[in-house]
Amino acid sequence: MDTMRDRFIATASQLLGEEPRLAVVLADISADGFAPARRAHPDRVINVGIREQLLIGAGAGMALTGMRPIVHTFASFLVERPFEQVKLDFGHQGVGGILVSAGGSYDWPAGGFTHMAPGDVALLDTLDGWTVHVPGHPDEAEALLREAVDGDDRVYVRLSLQANREARPVGGGTGFSVVREGRGGTVVAVGPMLDNVLAATEGLDVSVLYATTVRPFDAAGLRRAVGAGPGADVVLVEPYLAGTSTARANEALVELPHRVLALGVGRAELRRYGRMDEHLAAHGLDPQGLRERITGFLRA
Repeated sequence: MDTMRDRFIATASQLLGEEPRLAVVLADISADGFAPARRAHPDRVINVGIREQLLIGAGAGMALTGMRPIVHTFASFLVERPFEQVKLDFGHQGVGGILVSAGGSYDWPAGGFTHMAPGDVALLDTLDGWTVHVPGHPDEAEALLREAVDGDDRVYVRLSLQANREARPVGGGTGFSVVREGRGGTVVAVGPMLDNVLAATEGLDVSVLYATTVRPFDAAGLRRAVGAGPGADVVLVEPYLAGTSTARANEALVELPHRVLALGVGRAELRRYGRMDEHLAAHGLDPQGLRERITGFLRA
């Protein structure tokens, strides 16, 4: 299976030949992958070098002229480093664009903490009007990118090397999808966390929801899943900063007594490079860690 980033490069390169207003703006990352597209469309594939503030400003400037920019680099350099430009050049100026990140929370541990971005979605959550997609499979990444290209709004697509074995239907405003039904609680698995959640909840009487579009948050879908009982137990399993969506879940269930367990990447920095699977285990996001924390919560 190709990676989400591979699929993104192939899909965006194809779309450049189909959508005359589409442009891709890079900051060295993935420049080699886009080399054929740059030769074919030299005026619409722009590499600004390692200047991430300029990356965002150039993309927003293209949007002001009516173009549809795809702006791409690692998540830490796309959201965190140029956050002021994201806030002002896109948000304050009221223009749309597509930010496509790579690297996830810890896809390349050898790069160190400078190349990790567990707080990217939480940071974007401080801004208004952003749609946030977290695909769990290359097919889903392609579908969500194609949908974003057709619009004019502000979209963030968060790509990762971690992926589920199978793709599921996404996009089209479908919200959270029900993967498994149960009566003893509701677990929301975001993007590439689904396979681990399904393994962790095997044999448990819980509902499992799958979320690839996390902003806007599917409040109605969560309310339907918890049902009309006297209370609700909800577990959020997100591949980024733990607690990022807790407030959204609480708002969705404000009229119902409920408890929320937020699982995700912890705030403490892990200072050994390791491997991606070791980071997952260290944050309790592997199947064993998830099962221990989910069952402990539901029994409490």
